[in-house]
Amino acid sequence: MYRIIYESLFRQAKALALLHDLLEEEYRLLLARRTDDIAALEFSVHEIIRQTAAEKSLVGRSLSGGRVMDYAAMLPEEQARPLREMFQNIDDGEQAVSRQAARNAQLSLALLDQSTRTLNALTGLAVPPRAETYGRKGGMRFLPHPEAAIISGRL
Repeated sequence: MYRIIYESLFRQAKALALLHDLLEEEYRLLLARRTDDIAALEFSVHEIIRQTAAEKSLVGRSLSGGRVMDYAAMLPEEQARPLREMFQNIDDGEQAVSRQAARNAQLSLALLDQSTRTLNALTGLAVPPRAETYGRKGGMRFLPHPEAAIISGRL
């Protein structure tokens, strides 16, 4: 059981390091606004997350729902130390991945906001203003106030 848990923890640590590298690459692609490359990279990110979750599940099943650190406390020191170090590496990796994912999310939301404001500004310039069909002086006139106002006119 020790070998299964250690190997699973080792795979998790390597997967988190790879995931961090992929998220850094995604950040660079976001800065360069290369959306096609980002979409392709997202498939790899999701697959690594899926595999990491499967590895965590394997450890949980191997320990019958117990915790790795509790299991390490029951082992002799020469076996417990590598498990504790690997567990610490995984924790550090998860924190680094979390920080990078938050950074990516913040940048992508900022780019979305910027694109939305640009699109709204361009749409506002392209769409002609609304016109009132019959004005007080006859003919077409532009609405000075788009909100509700007192109506004046002739019968």
